[in-house]
Amino acid sequence: MGMPALRCDSATQAFLNYCVIERGLANNSIAAYKRDLVKFAEFLGATDLTAVTVQTISDFESSLRVSGMSPASMNRTISTLRSFFKYVTQEFAIPNPTLEIQTKKMQRRLPKALSIPEILSLIEAAHRESEAITIRDRAMIELLYSSGARVSELVGINLNDISMMDSEEGPITTLKLRGKGSKERIVPLGSFATAAIDDYKTRLRPALTAKAAKTNSALFLNSRGGRITRQSAWAIVIKAAQAVGLDGKVSPHVFRHSYATHLLDGGADIRVVQELLGHASVTTTQIYTLITIDKVRESYSMSHPRAK
Repeated sequence: MGMPALRCDSATQAFLNYCVIERGLANNSIAAYKRDLVKFAEFLGATDLTAVTVQTISDFESSLRVSGMSPASMNRTISTLRSFFKYVTQEFAIPNPTLEIQTKKMQRRLPKALSIPEILSLIEAAHRESEAITIRDRAMIELLYSSGARVSELVGINLNDISMMDSEEGPITTLKLRGKGSKERIVPLGSFATAAIDDYKTRLRPALTAKAAKTNSALFLNSRGGRITRQSAWAIVIKAAQAVGLDGKVSPHVFRHSYATHLLDGGADIRVVQELLGHASVTTTQIYTLITIDKVRESYSMSHPRAK
């Protein structure tokens, strides 16, 4: 007797439920898994999961390549299939066709950091005197650069996540961020970010709070008094970038790249930067050291008489 039929759509729903309930994955991760598995289901059509082979996965990979998908996105999609079939194999006792599939090696790309003048121009461009709401926008961009926060961490900040802490050099403002896997970390905030947040909390946030039906603990609110979304945060950054001629070169994550690069340029220890970024491994942080090494190499080749 053969194995019972197992449709991709029903197995996908069971897998996503498992990711939410058992693994506690974030909504963004669940959405990414779902997108990848919908593509796979469309490719399979009426083919049952029990009939999927290594060749099927290879053909799917080829179809992604033909569609113009980037190597990074292809690797992510294949990684999704690995997790999916590992679950399916355990739950429904079917062979795992992904065991022989190799991840494609990719050239290591250096993240693009902005210069300090570019960062400052973006912060200034975010605030327009004619629009009161941009007091919030400036505070958000100032905070992105001052803390190295991911955009999901930024919109998740609550009022009580900001506090004062005593140090040998006096009181400092600290910020609690909730990173990947719900891991929390505490980062210090500079005086410029602290001032921008205080300005927003004093001059604008009370008016936004008054528009909501109930009180909201979120630090950054939208025009209706609710927590601001990731999409709105993106739009704020893009609008500032367009205003200073950096359209297409800036995203919220660029501030995180710039934060790490400028810290290392300034002499910060890589282990400290690892902690500030919330990286589980220092290997992830080391990619930023390649940027500073590139600058050193460029200066050396241009300045030393025997460099070439």
